[in-house]
Amino acid sequence: MSATISVASARSQRWRLRGTRLRTFAARYSGRKDGMLGLVVLAAFTVLALAPDLFVGPLETATRATAHAFDAPSAQHFFGADDLGRDMLNRTVHGARISMTIGLLATVITLVFGVVVGLVAGYSGGLVDNVLMRVADFFLVLPTFVLALILAPVLIEVVGADAEFLGIRATLLVIVVVIGITSWAATARIIRSQTLSLKQRMFVDRARVVGVGPGRIILRHILPNVVNLIVANAVLTFATAVLTETTLSFIGLGDPFQPSWGQILNGAQSSGAAGLGAWWMIAPPAASVVLVILAFTLMGNALDDLLNPKARTRQ
Repeated sequence: MSATISVASARSQRWRLRGTRLRTFAARYSGRKDGMLGLVVLAAFTVLALAPDLFVGPLETATRATAHAFDAPSAQHFFGADDLGRDMLNRTVHGARISMTIGLLATVITLVFGVVVGLVAGYSGGLVDNVLMRVADFFLVLPTFVLALILAPVLIEVVGADAEFLGIRATLLVIVVVIGITSWAATARIIRSQTLSLKQRMFVDRARVVGVGPGRIILRHILPNVVNLIVANAVLTFATAVLTETTLSFIGLGDPFQPSWGQILNGAQSSGAAGLGAWWMIAPPAASVVLVILAFTLMGNALDDLLNPKARTRQ
């Protein structure tokens, strides 16, 4: 009975310690003006992406346009209208859902591949490490745009043009896959370097001595010690994914039926908005991309300073 109480008490103490650490981290993060600014901007775009209909109504199409072609910004249409008379505020807000969803899915793929490869390579060493790192080197120099142009028709043919996942059509899923498989290598390199250091620590040696297997050592002893690095890297990876999605959609790999910010910019370029002086077709989606990337960058820098022991030592 006393042993059961002791175990329960130890668990309760661990949870209290975690709560204390979380509150301490939140207090330190709130003291970072750059991190808080990024958090506020990101929170605003996240709310818009989660419920665009609540703020601007359903996505406007060519048949449901509420303005005239190339209408300038006005009291009725704050961001003006595009070449088909569709409200630019409506399309920009709906574009947030597509761009940020693609960025999130691509980041998940990047982190899963990168963390797994980095942990296995760093802990295993030898031939396994050499092989995995040579593969990572190959993907590091692989041109994203060329790969996208090659994979797009192949993947769409395999999954079907009308296939959907989480409301995203196959044409956009291609972008998610391309970003994910071309971005994981940098994450793997970072995680591997930290794993190489951690596996030399005393607590890992003790785990080996008592007979703990490699898988359990990686999951229970090494992975928790690289979570801080994963979190900071995830924020910056998300920013890169959003920028890459915008670029790929801008060159024509997006889905016109699900307009992301890149697809909106592509439409502006195709309609000759710049030459016609219709700056309002370019400014809203472009500013949205810049603000989201800036927000993630500010948050990433703040998290890196707070979670990286070396950065805290420098301060």
